[in-house]
Amino acid sequence: MDREDKEFMEKAACSCHTKHTPRSGAQLKQLQNRLNRITGQLNGIGRMLEENRYCGDILTQVAAVESALQSFGYIILQEHMETCVIEEVLKGNNEIMEEMIDLVKKLK
Repeated sequence: MDREDKEFMEKAACSCHTKHTPRSGAQLKQLQNRLNRITGQLNGIGRMLEENRYCGDILTQVAAVESALQSFGYIILQEHMETCVIEEVLKGNNEIMEEMIDLVKKLK
C-alpha cells in the first residue's frame, strides 16, 4: 500500500460514524442485494479479463457497474438526507449542511 492509500484509509477510518436511525430489515436487505449484484458484475469483469474478451464488451460492463454504483450512492444519499441530516438540523446543527454539500460533490 502506497502513502496515498494509507492516508486515504486513515481519513476514512477517522470519519466513520454510527448511524443513529437504524435501517429497517427491508431497507438493509434491498441495499445488500444491490451491493451483491454490483459485486457479481465486478467479478464478471474479472472473468472477462481472464477470458481475454473484447475490450468494448468489458467497457460496456464497466459502464454498467459505474451506473449501478452511482444509483446505490444516490439511495444512500437520499436515506442520509431523510434521516441523519433531518435529525441534525432539528438538533440545531447547521454544520450538517456543509457535510451534505461535500458529500454531493464526492458523489457527483
